[in-house]
Amino acid sequence: MKKLINAPEDVVSEALAGMAAAHADLIRVHADPFLIVRADAPIAGKVGIISGGGSGHEPMHGGFVGRGMLDAACPGHIFTSPVPDQILAAIHAVDAGRGVLQIVKNYTGDVMNFAMAAELAAAEGIQVATVVTDDDVAVENSTWTAGRRGVGITVLLEKIVGAAAEAGADLATLTALAQHVNAEGRSMGMALTACTVPHVGRPGFDLPEDEIELGIGIHGEPGRHRVAMAPAAQIAAMLATPILEDLPFQHGDQVLAFVNGMGGTPLIELYVMYHELNKLLTAQGIHIRRRLIGNYITALDMAGCAFTLLRLDDHLTQLWDAPVLTPALRWGI
Repeated sequence: MKKLINAPEDVVSEALAGMAAAHADLIRVHADPFLIVRADAPIAGKVGIISGGGSGHEPMHGGFVGRGMLDAACPGHIFTSPVPDQILAAIHAVDAGRGVLQIVKNYTGDVMNFAMAAELAAAEGIQVATVVTDDDVAVENSTWTAGRRGVGITVLLEKIVGAAAEAGADLATLTALAQHVNAEGRSMGMALTACTVPHVGRPGFDLPEDEIELGIGIHGEPGRHRVAMAPAAQIAAMLATPILEDLPFQHGDQVLAFVNGMGGTPLIELYVMYHELNKLLTAQGIHIRRRLIGNYITALDMAGCAFTLLRLDDHLTQLWDAPVLTPALRWGI
């Protein structure tokens, strides 16, 4: 294993220290428990937006803390859910009296621990709502989930709901908006290689050089099946077709197309995949109104990518275009 680390057990704490040093104008980082909080939180008159999950998916979620997106993120250890006390500390850090919305990916540990934190906060008189993302069309149940996994739509949802919160929307409105975004988006990913967790020191699964894994999760969980390595055009069709059929998307739809790298794939290859996706959608009369290409929700050093399509209307597009200023996502400022 070759990694730019000191010791496996210190990776998360030292990465958080690096974030604190690099982005002190945007965030503040707490070490006990691990928290990344918007520098100006809590903000009077604003609903707090929090999310979190295991580390190893950077820049999600801590890279999305800031104006127009999240107010706080709870990073667990690598591929490990944050604990309820940690999540409760995030709720306290962002609550300004209008309630807190939790955005939770559908992984069993995340769902359970965020639910426990919400109960603890409710006992203190803090109003907390939770929306669980489950956009992955690859499998109905997987290693760590009951039901579909929450993956790429989580990033898009955090941006859109964060913009609405910045504009002053109340908790009920934000909750309904988050549920709507989740319902209108679908994702599917693939891997060229497995990822290597630092404290394990070896790839999470064996994948022959001439095969790819379709439908992987962001922790390297196995997906639908393995197939022979193929040109980008064929792989793009293998990812896009199940997404288009699942909602289903239709001729005339306008979408936000998200081509996400899994951590070990260069941007040049992600643009090749976007090119193929654009051709596929154009042929079906689906217009890409907005797009996002890059490494935003990763699985450490895994090579591969995922497609996410979100059906847009004018309101969602306006919220997507609204200003955002975070370590990993910024425009309109």
